[in-house]
Amino acid sequence: MKSISAVGVKDIIDSLSEGVYVCDLDRTITYWSRSAQRITGWEEADVVGRQCFDSVLCHIDKDGHQLCGEEYCPLHRAMITGTGTTGSLLVYAQGKNGDRIPTLVSVAPIRDDSGRVVGGVETFRDASEVVHDLEKAKSIQTLALQHELPEDDRVAFNTHYIPHEIVGGDYFAIEPLDDDRYGLMLADVMGHGIAAALYTMHLSQLWERFHREVVNPSEFTARVNNELVAVIKSDQSFATAVCGVLDLKNRTFRCAAAGGPPVLLTHPDGSYGLLKNPGLPLGIMTDADYEEVEETVRGGDSLLFYSDGAVEIRDAAGGMLGIDGLIAILHSLGYPRSPIRMDALEEALLKFSNAIRLEDDLTFIEIRLGDV
Repeated sequence: MKSISAVGVKDIIDSLSEGVYVCDLDRTITYWSRSAQRITGWEEADVVGRQCFDSVLCHIDKDGHQLCGEEYCPLHRAMITGTGTTGSLLVYAQGKNGDRIPTLVSVAPIRDDSGRVVGGVETFRDASEVVHDLEKAKSIQTLALQHELPEDDRVAFNTHYIPHEIVGGDYFAIEPLDDDRYGLMLADVMGHGIAAALYTMHLSQLWERFHREVVNPSEFTARVNNELVAVIKSDQSFATAVCGVLDLKNRTFRCAAAGGPPVLLTHPDGSYGLLKNPGLPLGIMTDADYEEVEETVRGGDSLLFYSDGAVEIRDAAGGMLGIDGLIAILHSLGYPRSPIRMDALEEALLKFSNAIRLEDDLTFIEIRLGDV
């Protein structure tokens, strides 16, 4: 019987519940632990000597994006940048039987004695039970937040939503108030995940109760704020938001902001203006005052609303994209002459961030005016 001092590194790694594998700089697998075999079904003889993307793990993210290209592979990025993950990434690995296995993954570069990166290590654990519960929560949240977009020949509504995790912390709603007016709300709860998702469901209830009041955006925003303060209490959470009413008869858009980024009003010739109207985020202080801003809208104009996740993106040097950076990306993609292509926009945002996924929930609402 071995004494504890005689136990080797391989014995220690094989005793872990997490799977572990090691790759060289070409992502050829050089080590495969016993738990890696247990979780995936792939045996050591199946994978050692093969590249991890060579019909083995074939990682995808929660949205089905392939991660095995060099740009999006977490392990490759760790080896190239020399920096590992600070938390766990949700990644779906391909098991030997072809099933997709949700795993929580951490990666780190491996260095030799001189400090040179010579490979990478990935640890992962089966997250099937957690993901199963989150998928059920997502279904419940989707039902609670689901709104049919209005159909009107005078105006077109488009929405795009990418949660950071399986459930998200952004909430939006668009509702007809009468024959000519539409109410709108876009809110971004601090953080993401389960807690933020629960607050979005409460915002949904508040919208259902009070959305008729959005004809007066400042009063509606103040009402929602007071209701949210009563719920949040000492939780130290909050939500940024923009609440507004589009009046097609009078050709106006009025809104009140609660800390959210300014609405982008774009004209057919590509010129634009920002509807800046700072206000205190929702849920921080009772009886906060909110001001309104009003703009005239004409045929061919578009109003673009977006959550903080679209502008609070940092590049590898720590520089923030900001509103000007977002506008530059939109123009490079042909906006507003053509509608937003969310896949191309997401790719451009990821390229700026130099990351494999966006760090926050991302929501866009676009209103395109026809002949109003």
